Amino acid sequence: MPARIQDILKIEVPIVVLLAERDMDVAEIVKITPGTLIELPTLADDELEVLVANKAIGVGSAVKVGENFGIRITYIGDLKSRIEALGPDDGS
Repeated sequence: MPARIQDILKIEVPIVVLLAERDMDVAEIVKITPGTLIELPTLADDELEVLVANKAIGVGSAVKVGENFGIRITYIGDLKSRIEALGPDDGS
């Protein structure tokens, strides 16, 4: 591979695993304090979305890795869609 591509492949980008999303009224958000429980519309064994640059590239299930959490990928988009996720937002 050309050196330029090797350099690009070394760039670090954030990977986000989305547990759930929920809309809340501003009044509810203002009342949040330490210890507040926010119920999420996701079951404990539901698959979680894997995002790069806020674009979904795959899904997986939560696993415990030692004392940490991890995600076991169960589906990953093709290489083209993963590379496109790294590009600029298309406005959608």
